[in-house]
Amino acid sequence: MSFAPFPPPPPLVPAPCEVPRFDPVRVRGGRYRLGRFLRHRRRALAAGLVVTAAALVAAGPRDTDRARGHPTARPVPRHTTVELVSAPVRIADGATVRLLRPGDRVDVIAAARTPTGGGDARVVAHGVRVVEVPKPPAGMPDDAVDGEGGGGGALIVVAVPRTTAVDLAGAGAGARLAVTLC
Repeated sequence: MSFAPFPPPPPLVPAPCEVPRFDPVRVRGGRYRLGRFLRHRRRALAAGLVVTAAALVAAGPRDTDRARGHPTARPVPRHTTVELVSAPVRIADGATVRLLRPGDRVDVIAAARTPTGGGDARVVAHGVRVVEVPKPPAGMPDDAVDGEGGGGGALIVVAVPRTTAVDLAGAGAGARLAVTLC
């Protein structure tokens, strides 16, 4: 028995062929195109802005649409800044003042002075910041009360709006003031 030999496998790479010779391709004006663009970029920018403006006008509000960005009902309220002032407040209980530190938030409460000791209390200032807790003068206790019961206590300085400072001064003249920590 004789076996026929297998034919050789086909080549994986095609046989090289020669590229015919041809003249180089030259594009006219290619060298100067960038320079021309740089010289005329103002025109190109102006043309771009015109196209953008036309697109915005075309996409703008219709007759049925309201103007966007403009209030119709009421104007936007202006933000008013509140000017804070430092107001000294004499607190009736000096021991309470010793608990306070600058930066603490307190409510200042006024209690009416009555002969029987009871009375109505009201909050004069809500959540005011303590600016300073001055030390009493040397030789004087921080909760000294004079004979009439109106000038003693301990002093603190709080930052409040002007209108609240007026209320604190009026309340301090006719009532005993106390504080509660917020």
